[in-house]
Amino acid sequence: MVLEALEQEGVDLIFGYPGGANLPIYQRLPDHPKLRHILVRHEQGAAHMADGYARACGRPGVVFATSGPGALNLVTGLCTAYMDSVPMIAITGQVNSAQVGRDAFQESDVIGATSSVTKHSYLVTNIAQLPRVIHEAFHIAATGRPGPVLIDICKDVQMAEAERPARQRVDIPGYQLNGHVKLDQAGLAATALAKAERPVILAGHGVILSHAEQALLDLAEKAGTPVGTTLLGIGSFPVNHPLSLHMTGFMGTGWCLKAVQNADVLMMVGMRVDDRVTARLADFAPKATTFIHVDIDGSEMGKNVRPHIELVADARQALEAMLPGIDSVDEGRGRWLAQIDAWREDHPLRYTHSNGHLQPQDVLIDMYKRCRSEAVVVADVGQNQIWAALWWNYDRPGLFINSGGAGTMGFALPAAIGAKFALPDVPVWCVAGEGGFVMTAQELSVAVEHQLDIKIVLLNNFSLGMVRQFQDDFYGGVRSQVDLTHMPDFVKLADAYGLPGVRVEKLADVGPAMDAAERTRGPFLIDFRIDPEANVYPIVPLGKSLNDFWEAPVGE
Repeated sequence: MVLEALEQEGVDLIFGYPGGANLPIYQRLPDHPKLRHILVRHEQGAAHMADGYARACGRPGVVFATSGPGALNLVTGLCTAYMDSVPMIAITGQVNSAQVGRDAFQESDVIGATSSVTKHSYLVTNIAQLPRVIHEAFHIAATGRPGPVLIDICKDVQMAEAERPARQRVDIPGYQLNGHVKLDQAGLAATALAKAERPVILAGHGVILSHAEQALLDLAEKAGTPVGTTLLGIGSFPVNHPLSLHMTGFMGTGWCLKAVQNADVLMMVGMRVDDRVTARLADFAPKATTFIHVDIDGSEMGKNVRPHIELVADARQALEAMLPGIDSVDEGRGRWLAQIDAWREDHPLRYTHSNGHLQPQDVLIDMYKRCRSEAVVVADVGQNQIWAALWWNYDRPGLFINSGGAGTMGFALPAAIGAKFALPDVPVWCVAGEGGFVMTAQELSVAVEHQLDIKIVLLNNFSLGMVRQFQDDFYGGVRSQVDLTHMPDFVKLADAYGLPGVRVEKLADVGPAMDAAERTRGPFLIDFRIDPEANVYPIVPLGKSLNDFWEAPVGE
């Protein structure tokens, strides 16, 4: 009943790990050849694979785990998906219903442990609840603001027998999707944007989740309004477009931060307006007389910034509703765009080019030349993530996948594997630092077993780079517990797992290494030994406003 329900939901791929409490499901799995199961090496990896799969193709990722430690190993992955509004279904085994709460072998209160990082959860203690809860779970996970749903199924339920009930229409009391939509202010929002002297649009992950990239582009061009993106919103707007401000937030581009801080109308679309975007909240966009907030989740309205105009709806729905209201724009718009161009010239992205060390930006510039706009780039967390984000250079919307809200180290490799399963014909590049990479490196086995054509760009600076930079800049220069010099030889590690790998220490060797990676079918790892003192710039000092951003020292 469980597996048939998954088939009815269109599932074709499951990432999982069997154990005592979910063996009855695995016993029936061979009878369902349409359900391809990927045996992972750790449940956290399974959750990140399901996450990457969902982000790449838009369908909910599915993960299986057993009870106790198996289920608890999913928590980090569930949190990652929850913070970034990613649809996922986690089906976990649980001890017999009569043993729940009695400290049985491998029992854990997985519902309690995951309640804060799931959109909804079910404990199935009676077979009469199946398969209804599975259909409900998919409906909840993929509609409204997406998110992970957990289904914990007791082992005796898995072993019970019952007549297969006819599938019924999903009807969940209290879960109404259309009653909250609030588009009556779309005309006001359009007028405010068009009549503004200095408008700015900030686009978040919701634009990508709602496939609103074209609507955003249409609105921006019609309203002559520049667009910045959050870290999770990267890829929602072409970076090379004349109206692009690139990334906003406390590690955003200087010209974007200047535009945000001087805007008179600021429209925020599909984003939480969290602290990484605003920096010191009291000084966020101080010249804005009108805040417009578009989000599918009404609870986000006013949580951090109180909007003057609210559109509670799917981002594409809202942007398309605004388009007819844009007829003419303020005559001073040209001066505003010219000012932004001047800031772009005054505050360019720059980095050290020749200090005897390989620079991460040189690596990424070469990578992006090869990616072309159809490739998927999956980044880990830390300096590598921000470098990959800042040097993103696509001329049309494209997929840039990373853990934004949770900031989960170890995310990139398994998420890239999931993305590749979702889009087998699309190039997938995985960018990671050595610190995060070793947290889930065991999933290299999965990449090799299935000969997934993933190119792994390892930016190895022998330290917890972002922590080291923060300690240098904001904690008195005291470097404490950031040294990662005692790490594996990653070329030998790759060989041990059965994939080719090379080490690069000089700029002249970057291109040939990338050439070798592209010629090789299947996974390929490049260990780039980058400058151990390389920093991320721009950056806003902790506790400061966006106006106080630091740039790379002049001359670098």
